[in-house]
Amino acid sequence: MTPKRPTNAGKHWTSDDIARLRQLARENTPTRVMALKLDRTADAVSAKASDIGLSLKPTNQSPYNRRKS
Repeated sequence: MTPKRPTNAGKHWTSDDIARLRQLARENTPTRVMALKLDRTADAVSAKASDIGLSLKPTNQSPYNRRKS
């Protein structure tokens, strides 16, 4: 069975898409989760981040802005 292709695959990135990508990166969202939220492939998310000079490496904080109790 062929994996489902994201509906945005191959489509131009809008400024809203890029803004959402930047926001998700600031929140330390994993690349695969970003891909699901943006309805794109993980490779496309990584490539676009590289194109715009955005690092997807997690910063020194808990993912998803969770706070330790």
